[in-house]
Amino acid sequence: MLLFLLAVIIISCNKAEEVEGPSASVSLIKDCNDPADGSPSLDDMSTIGLVDLTSSQSEYEVAIANASPQPTTLAELQAIINTINSNSSNQEMPFGVNLAGAEFAEENMPGILDEQYTYPNAEELDYYKSKGLTLIRLPFRWERIQLSFGESLETENINKIKEVVKMATDREMQVILDLHNYGRYRLNGSDEIIGSDQVSIANVKDLWTKLAAEFKGETNIWGYGIMNEPHDMLSNTSWFSIAQEIINGIRSIDTKTTIIVSGDSWSSAERWKEESDNLKNLVDPSNKIIYEAHVYFDANAGGFYGDSYDDESASPQTGVNRVQPFIDWLKENNLRGYIGEYGIPDDDARWLTTLDNFLTHIKNNCINGTYWAGGPWWGTDKMAIDPTDDTGESNPLSGAERPQMSIVEKYTSANTECD
Repeated sequence: MLLFLLAVIIISCNKAEEVEGPSASVSLIKDCNDPADGSPSLDDMSTIGLVDLTSSQSEYEVAIANASPQPTTLAELQAIINTINSNSSNQEMPFGVNLAGAEFAEENMPGILDEQYTYPNAEELDYYKSKGLTLIRLPFRWERIQLSFGESLETENINKIKEVVKMATDREMQVILDLHNYGRYRLNGSDEIIGSDQVSIANVKDLWTKLAAEFKGETNIWGYGIMNEPHDMLSNTSWFSIAQEIINGIRSIDTKTTIIVSGDSWSSAERWKEESDNLKNLVDPSNKIIYEAHVYFDANAGGFYGDSYDDESASPQTGVNRVQPFIDWLKENNLRGYIGEYGIPDDDARWLTTLDNFLTHIKNNCINGTYWAGGPWWGTDKMAIDPTDDTGESNPLSGAERPQMSIVEKYTSANTECD
């Protein structure tokens, strides 16, 4: 796709206006025509560093040729390009599953691999691929991939993540890299909030800059999930300001991969307009942000389901009602969205109807999602959807399917034409 760079070197144009961007001065071309024929071209934009030509030019050239009126400045040309990019980015919206395990034992950091935490295996990917669920959200912890701020990434865990990405590539599945840290880093047994004296915005920006360098060459990264469920952030350091700096860091390395930005207040879809409205003002020079919300159907929307269906005050429309503020916000602001977590217990068939109605609703509104959760260590947990054997252990190859799968497998991709 054609992507704006963070900084533009003006080579062949005389008129430019300097403005302040999110992290650096950005030169915006106001009226910069091709000196040879008086009209801009894709070659002009590439020559002066405005774009990175990574897709076939034919689609862009046809759209430019058919534009009326014809573009006379590079800014007008970029507007046509942005429209094509936006349409293209909406074409692939797969459903999938969280494959949890690498974020387990959060009280033990960094912990012992395969004793206190683990990563998905090939059998799990085979199982979910067989169900048509081709998007894997992969949770992992910051403390395990970067043992100290500013240091190189920890080799063992980065290699495990790469193994999962490779397994997914081999199966034509896509992966979301999900930093599952809630806006915090655990130091000496205490969760320290980003923006405090212990954890700076620069620390998490450094992390994501290094992660982008590691994974920008992969072909199946559906998005960088820059932070799971930020909440109760410091009054002098907003989630917005943290997210913007992470975006700046990633784009200094990787201009192509989608960036997934979770909402504040536990990524609540229901409270999105009150808690996360300012995220619409985030600046991504590549124009490739997807916003992530979470939706659970129990009384406090926390996903614990400690009481019965009736005592949780649930109904067939609970999920539909809770996600609607997020859907409305996306439409009002012409933005893309995704539901990173939703799930139900297996103890009452009425939850299946609530889930079914919810998934129908988001699918019809061009929103995909990933169920919470699969993963090899859940066993008979009431919300898990890995098949289990007679001992209660996960067994994707020959275990008994969980009730939730009868609904989840019905939804493999979101619509591209929305309600």
